[in-house]
Amino acid sequence: QVQLVESGGGLVQAGGSLRLSCVAVRSLFSIRDMGWYRQAPGEQRVLVAAITRSGSTDYAESVKGRFTISRDNAKNTVYLQMNNLGPEDTAVYYCNAYDTTRSSYWGQGTQVTVSS
Repeated sequence: QVQLVESGGGLVQAGGSLRLSCVAVRSLFSIRDMGWYRQAPGEQRVLVAAITRSGSTDYAESVKGRFTISRDNAKNTVYLQMNNLGPEDTAVYYCNAYDTTRSSYWGQGTQVTVSS
C-alpha cells in the first residue's frame, strides 16, 4: 500500500512563503501524476496544482504566479512552493498521487494557516 507523507505546513503571515513536501513510500509501481489539493473549512476539496511524471504542470487560477509545483522522480517526491500567501490560502493541503495502475492515493493533510 502506497503511503504519502506530507510535511511543511504551518502558520505564516500574509505575504510570506511556505514549501510543502510529499514523498510516496512503499510504492510497488511507478508514480505517475502527482498533485496538491486543498480544503478550506466548509468547502470542497479543490485542485491547487498538478504535475505529470514528465513535468507538465497545471494550476488553479487563484494560485498562478504565486505557487510552483515540482517533483523529484528519483525520490518519488512532489513539492509545492507557495509565495505571497494570503488569508484565502488558509486550508488543509492534501497530496495526491496516481501510480501506473491508475490507483489514487492521498496524504493525511497538512494545515496551512495565513494570518492577516
